[in-house]
Amino acid sequence: MGTVPLTVIGAEKLRTELHEMKTVQRHAVIAAIAEARAHGDLSENAEYDAAKERQSFVEGRIAELEGKLSNAQIINPALLDADGACVFGATIDLEDMASGTVVTYQIVGDDEADIKQRKISISSPISRALIGKYPGDVAEVFAPSGVREYEILDVKYI
Repeated sequence: MGTVPLTVIGAEKLRTELHEMKTVQRHAVIAAIAEARAHGDLSENAEYDAAKERQSFVEGRIAELEGKLSNAQIINPALLDADGACVFGATIDLEDMASGTVVTYQIVGDDEADIKQRKISISSPISRALIGKYPGDVAEVFAPSGVREYEILDVKYI
């Protein structure tokens, strides 16, 4: 597994989720398994099966989060010195050339992408088209609906 790029905020969210899984979810599952065992015959015990399935999910998620955090390359956008270029962590103001609509996106890691919060994944088509460009450049995005053009209005590192 290669390095996983994360912003400082994204890494903190993963650490918080990991802490929740280890301290709350794991203990809740152990208690549920103990309670289900107390009901007797495990071969026909749906509660036991459900608790074991939940335990498998929790332990898998813990392993996944630990793996991502151990391979994380944490980037603080406020400390970047990219001379105005679009890079990971940058917040970019774009104008859709077809509609004139202005939007703002931040390029983040795959795990922290959330279009409702205007955070787009580094592996998305629009991010790939923006990386390395400067204000005034036009980026061509190959989207499922066809080629879209965006002018880069401003690049901030916040």
